[in-house]
Amino acid sequence: MKTFLILVVLFYILVLLQTSFLVHFSLWGYVPNLILISVVLLNIFIPNVKLGVGAALIGGFLLDVFSSNFFGFWILILLGISIFIQYILKKYIQFPFAVHG
Repeated sequence: MKTFLILVVLFYILVLLQTSFLVHFSLWGYVPNLILISVVLLNIFIPNVKLGVGAALIGGFLLDVFSSNFFGFWILILLGISIFIQYILKKYIQFPFAVHG
């Protein structure tokens, strides 16, 4: 519960930074999507399905609130990316664990 509240506050700050400040510093006409980057990195480096899907839902909801697309657009995109990354990590990548004994 505490982790999700931290994610809400962090993603809210990132969305505000993205929509208000970074618009003036676009590279080749593109504004970096901080929420997309953070959801992808969170899913790759912390392979927890609940945390990854929760981060995708929170980030997608906040991006939908601040965007001009139809509601649910970013939720579907981030949820699909999160599930895809979790599937690839579960199916094709094995993390080495040290066995003591």
